[in-house]
Amino acid sequence: MSNVKLDVHGRLMKAYNTVPEWWFLIVLFGSMALSIIMSLVWKVDVQLPWWGMLLAFALASVVTLPIGVIQATTNQQLGYDIIAQFMIGYVLPGTPIANLLFKIYGRITTAHALSFLSDIKLGHYMKIPPRCMYIAQLVGTLVAEVMNVSVAWWMLDSIKDICMDDNAHRDSPWTCPKYRVTFDASVIWGLIGPRRLFGPGGLYRNLIWLFLIGAVLPVPVWVFSKIYPDKKWIAMINVPIIFNGFAGMPPATPTNIATWLLTGMFFNFFVFRFHKRWWQKYNYVLSVALDAGTALMAVLIFFALQNAGHSLRWWGTELDHCPLATCPTAPGIVVDGCPVF
Repeated sequence: MSNVKLDVHGRLMKAYNTVPEWWFLIVLFGSMALSIIMSLVWKVDVQLPWWGMLLAFALASVVTLPIGVIQATTNQQLGYDIIAQFMIGYVLPGTPIANLLFKIYGRITTAHALSFLSDIKLGHYMKIPPRCMYIAQLVGTLVAEVMNVSVAWWMLDSIKDICMDDNAHRDSPWTCPKYRVTFDASVIWGLIGPRRLFGPGGLYRNLIWLFLIGAVLPVPVWVFSKIYPDKKWIAMINVPIIFNGFAGMPPATPTNIATWLLTGMFFNFFVFRFHKRWWQKYNYVLSVALDAGTALMAVLIFFALQNAGHSLRWWGTELDHCPLATCPTAPGIVVDGCPVF
């Protein structure tokens, strides 16, 4: 490390004491030990044995670095939820709890690790002492976990029919679309299992070839970038990032996806191309404003309206009644007056 040339940030940060490596090792092995102990105490090992957890830890250790490199260069974090659930679904079929836990310890571990690294990077640029960052992250994690578990426990025990999504609970703010996707995934990949869906004779057996296609697709892009070095745009094609853009769609509705696509196309193509100075100065500020405004309005609407028993009803919230289209008379299953083909 003595041969590494430090930039101005690195030279300024040398004024602070670094975090000893054994501090991180204590958290790493302590968390692994606690996870295995809890699985034994709560009888989770009936579905996910101790070696399954070690396999999840090993998977996270292998993929965190390459995913971190991609995120550092593109600001996009690739997910491997499906691959993790696919793996454990073959190893331990018929075990939805094991499938869910393997995904959490395998995939979510990587997400949290990269989130912590992002915080440390920001702290490095802001010249925050590394040991203060370490303590703040540790304390923040402990407080957040206690609060999350406490609030989730209270909600499950106090809110009637939480996460129900039938017609009787259409106006409820507690339909939990994101977590229903997690539940559905545990049933598909754990209870049913990938062997029944993608194995020999399975209905979706041909889709398994998409794993191979996805692995091969970056190769022709790289080859063409070498054959035509003057075509700079070819080297800018990033197949994993393109595919990763579709991963954020579930459980979004068509309205969410259309708004996302139109907004991104307008500001990152037309504004970037024809009003580049405005884009350079205001685009990221606008992005932060949209995110902050969405979060603020969600909190405001909940406390000011939904928590008081009021609701906003307009055509944009009537997702299942086709208010802007005339439902044709056609054969098929009819849901809420509209045919589903």
